[in-house]
Amino acid sequence: MTAKANLEVLPRGLQIVLALGLVALAAFPFVGTDFYAQMVARMMILAIFAMSLDLLLGVTGLVSLGHAAFFGLGGYALALVSSDSAAVSLWWSLPMAVLASALAALVIGFFVVRTHGIYFIMVTMAFAQMLFYLVFDNKDLAVGSLFTLRLGGSDGVYVNLKPDAGFFDLENKRVFYYFTLACLVAVYAFLRRLLWSPFGRALAGIRVNEHRMRAMGYGSFNYKLAAFTLAGALAGLAGYLWGAQTGFVNPELMGFHMSAHAIMMVILGGLGNFAGAIVGAFAFEYLLHVFKDLPAIGSFNTGKHWQLWMGLFIVLLVVFAPRGILGLAERFMRKKASNE
Repeated sequence: MTAKANLEVLPRGLQIVLALGLVALAAFPFVGTDFYAQMVARMMILAIFAMSLDLLLGVTGLVSLGHAAFFGLGGYALALVSSDSAAVSLWWSLPMAVLASALAALVIGFFVVRTHGIYFIMVTMAFAQMLFYLVFDNKDLAVGSLFTLRLGGSDGVYVNLKPDAGFFDLENKRVFYYFTLACLVAVYAFLRRLLWSPFGRALAGIRVNEHRMRAMGYGSFNYKLAAFTLAGALAGLAGYLWGAQTGFVNPELMGFHMSAHAIMMVILGGLGNFAGAIVGAFAFEYLLHVFKDLPAIGSFNTGKHWQLWMGLFIVLLVVFAPRGILGLAERFMRKKASNE
């Protein structure tokens, strides 16, 4: 549980590179087209989603295959309170969506964190699939005699108007871009502070040796449940932003493939350092577009089989750079420094 374990601390040179990356993100809307700015905004939303999973996977050591359920819940929460005639207020709809995802994570986590290993993985996936089919199979879901939830079934639900933020207009693409960037920076700063707090150190200890932490008097169940709930809340934030940007949510946001993509993002960037989750999200989305645009070789459509190339890339990365892209960069910088 040393400071350098699991990429918790990065060399100063790499920290400077990441800071320059933040500057580049801030300047991008002024040099890139609207299309690419919106693409980068989607990457930032997925980076928030990946950071929320890294709190479980990289910090606490909990491998969840159902994390996308909370991502989708955040998007559906926005869709359910939105109307076609007037924009819903950002200032109560956003906390409501985050709270809804956190509450779902608390209830589900109460059961799943009692399990370990493969059982934890399977139970998280099972709960996510339950939520997926609950939405997929119901266009409208009656909640007693009080009200009916408009879920849209497999067709999904449109969010025709972005939330009303009052003094700034989220319908403006550049404004929405910077709001997303602000959320990304805020989540990263919060999680980095959390990582080095007593709570974060306890989570890291649970990842390394849960039995020893119990012997020292730490209630691992409560810590893991709190981490699971917080991760679900942050995933709900990402889902809310996704629904607001795309104007559409469907059951696929809760699907297994979204959870798998988030895991690949975290692995790509490097476990345990939330900057790694950000880098992994950007790298995953970039590689996805590269592999999809591969030219056909004869009658073989290489772009159609992008999952194959992505899988091979992940396997090679895990074999030759098990600490991800940031770990590879860290090793390169340390080797260069030692040669000098």
